[in-house]
Amino acid sequence: MIRAAVGLGANLGDAAASVRAALDALEALPQTRGLARSRLYRTPAWGVTAQPDFVNAVAVLETGLSAHALLDALLAIERRAGRVRRAGERWGPRVLDLDLLLYGEAVIDTPGLRVPHPHLHARAFALLPLAEAWPQARIPGHGAVAALAAGMADAGIEALP
Repeated sequence: MIRAAVGLGANLGDAAASVRAALDALEALPQTRGLARSRLYRTPAWGVTAQPDFVNAVAVLETGLSAHALLDALLAIERRAGRVRRAGERWGPRVLDLDLLLYGEAVIDTPGLRVPHPHLHARAFALLPLAEAWPQARIPGHGAVAALAAGMADAGIEALP
C-alpha cells in the first residue's frame, strides 16, 4: 500500500459540492481508503485569472493501485462529474479537477503523468491544503511540505467554514 495525495479543485456550478462528492468518490475506489482530508479552501484563480475563484482541497489516500491506475480512476471521477478535457486547455474554469500530487516518495515522469506534481512546491492553493492533511509529507527534490508551506504567502486563500 502506498500513501498518495490528490489535489481537488472546481470553480463551476456548486464547486464545494463537487469537491465534497469527489472526496467521497476517492475513498470509494478499489484497494483504497481515505486517511485524511483538508478543509475546503476558496482560492483565487491561477494562470488564467479572469474566472471565478476555485474551491480546493487535498485528500490523502492509502492505495494498492499503481500510480497510472490511480490516475485513470481520477480521470474517470472527473468525467462522471461532467469534466471534458480539451487538448491544449490549461488553467481554465472547470467543474472538477483532480491531480495526483504525490505517490509516496516516487518520482514518475511518463507521458500523461508527472509525480510529484511539477509545480506543487510553488502553488499555495495545493500546498497549503496538503500541509494540513499530510504535514509530514516530503516533495522529492524540494523537501518537507510543512516547511515549504510555512514559507509560502497565503495569496488570498481562505478556509471555508
